[in-house]
Amino acid sequence: MSLRVRQIHPLFVGEASGLDLRQPPDAAGVRALDAAMDRYAVLVFRAQSLEPGEQMAFAKALGPLDLGLRKTGKFPTRYAYDEMIDISNVALDGRVAARDHAKILSNMANQLWHSDSSFQQPAAKYSMLAAAVLPSWGGETEFADMRAAYDALPERLKAAIEDLRTEHDAFHSRILLGNTGYGEEQRKALPPVQWPLVRTHAGSGRRHLFIGAHATRIVGWTLPEGRVLLADLLEHATQREFVYRHEWRVGDLVMWDNRCTLHRGRRFDMSERRELRRTTTLDVGAALEHAA
Repeated sequence: MSLRVRQIHPLFVGEASGLDLRQPPDAAGVRALDAAMDRYAVLVFRAQSLEPGEQMAFAKALGPLDLGLRKTGKFPTRYAYDEMIDISNVALDGRVAARDHAKILSNMANQLWHSDSSFQQPAAKYSMLAAAVLPSWGGETEFADMRAAYDALPERLKAAIEDLRTEHDAFHSRILLGNTGYGEEQRKALPPVQWPLVRTHAGSGRRHLFIGAHATRIVGWTLPEGRVLLADLLEHATQREFVYRHEWRVGDLVMWDNRCTLHRGRRFDMSERRELRRTTTLDVGAALEHAA
């Protein structure tokens, strides 16, 4: 079978069918997925119900995998794979974690608009999130198209931000939410990196914003002025016309391009189980001049 995609948002996002993700794609399949991602940036696969090992095999077919914050050694996992990120409210003992559990406090940052692993070089390329257990309400994931958001900026503002660089810090969003329990070793494992504020998407050739909760400041600007501009850009880029809200079903796998989208999770009843598994590829093909 071959990949088929039906667009489900006016600007981006496609519902994909025709593939059994339990079978890792061959070279032609990878090319088809890359082409679809270049066009839609977010692909929604329904009724897949992958086991963890099957999800790992699918992700590895698309590129080397990212450890993200697990590089710091601070985030133990319930899974047999270091590269599988546990997006859940479940503690290591298998029970729903208390609201003041360290995992819950860290995961609250997932409800801020962000691009996975923008705080490292190389950053993330594709993320794949699979739904295993869902709460009775809430817990949706929203995606924002940074290419369409850039296109809609006034020309004066496009010119003003063209050559700016931003610093991205792995711990900025979590510290912002009051979670300050990160030691010197964790900070050294993931030092801040710099990226252009405006980048060119390698697949589509379109210009896009590269912002989000990990962006801490604009290089060469005062901290207040830079953060105000970043806040203004984020407010613009996450207007409803640029946003798709995904309402999860068990067995869904949603795949997105971190280079040109932002995403965030939404509130749910944290006394109920919510278990999703994320695998993420590294953007090893990014031009070195993008980072400092």
